[in-house]
Amino acid sequence: MNTKNLFNLDETEILRSQDWFFSIPIKYGPGRLSEMGSFCESLNIKKPLIVTDSGSKELYFIENLKSILLESKVDSDLFSEISPNPRDDEIANGCRKFRLGKHDAIIAIGGGSAMDGGKAICLTANNDIPLWDFEWEKPAAKIGKDNKFPRLITIPTTAGTGAETESTAMVTHLEKKMKFCVTHPELKPSLTLLDPELTLKLPASLTAWTGADAMIHAIEGYCVPGFNPLCDAAALESLSLISKSLYLVLEEPDNLAARGAMLVASCLGGIAFIKGLGLVHAIAHMVGAEYNTHHGLTNAIILPTVLRFNLPNMDEKVKRMAEVMQFEDHSVDSFIFNIEKILDRIKIPKSLHEIGIPKDCAHRIAKKAMADSAFLTNPRIATLDEVLELVVTSINKSR
Repeated sequence: MNTKNLFNLDETEILRSQDWFFSIPIKYGPGRLSEMGSFCESLNIKKPLIVTDSGSKELYFIENLKSILLESKVDSDLFSEISPNPRDDEIANGCRKFRLGKHDAIIAIGGGSAMDGGKAICLTANNDIPLWDFEWEKPAAKIGKDNKFPRLITIPTTAGTGAETESTAMVTHLEKKMKFCVTHPELKPSLTLLDPELTLKLPASLTAWTGADAMIHAIEGYCVPGFNPLCDAAALESLSLISKSLYLVLEEPDNLAARGAMLVASCLGGIAFIKGLGLVHAIAHMVGAEYNTHHGLTNAIILPTVLRFNLPNMDEKVKRMAEVMQFEDHSVDSFIFNIEKILDRIKIPKSLHEIGIPKDCAHRIAKKAMADSAFLTNPRIATLDEVLELVVTSINKSR
């Protein structure tokens, strides 16, 4: 038997030197927020700054967390001036509060904006390095013993962003009205806490939008070129869990097992996109930067348009994704059709115009998208005219 014909092994990729990394302690389980006092004690955290988004500051889990910490004699304070699309001025304000309060750690709790806000504050809290010196494409800033990053604990309360385990943060540059990725290889969460009970009260719309976001992270991360079996395995398991749980969690919002499966799927999606992302995110980042739209919802609307552009000639990867998502037909056209059915069923709008994006912004958004870090890892090279066509289609009718 000629096994070489059975498997499309890319010998060029598998023989190339690779650097893989993933070493984040993850605590998973219902009700484990109650252990935060002991977690802080084990990490020698005595005075953390809790960072959350403006929409979460009045929610029950913030007061619960503060009470749990107080019971363990951990003195905390709250910073909640983080927008749905975190801005550079908000990060500066968070840094000032961190320093004035003489805090020793950051606990980022909430959705993706809270995660990104907490990580971005961490980058500049203990040093005088400008935030934009941490931009993804720039050489890593030098961090010495005297200005090490504060300890970081991440606690997602939505199942979608996957931002809790990695070191990147998307921040809006107010002057340029663009989103940029800031990061540093030495910034890693000391602990990620996944407690599905924190997602039980999530409204149906946010459950759908963040669930779609998790699915898109897994799809885009898996389709990024390159050999990374850790990320690819995480992507496929994420898609498997989403195919079993997304509808269930919308039909039975109190189903803790389904909530847990979606939370784990989201986390795995975040691991998957360590490889990178693609044009869905490149476009959505710039739409969000200008119009402050919900990131997961924006991604979900754009997805079908980008799939039609990216997936032709990716038959093997499409087959693997279709298999784990239990689609009967494994062809590219059928995969896109089934993804569109999912978006229909979870009530995702069919155009960006429906969420207030004007048609005259298309050229501007397309140019900005090509400067996004996710554009560089898209599996298919795109010209400005091609990106413009994707943006125009997404505004008018993506599916």
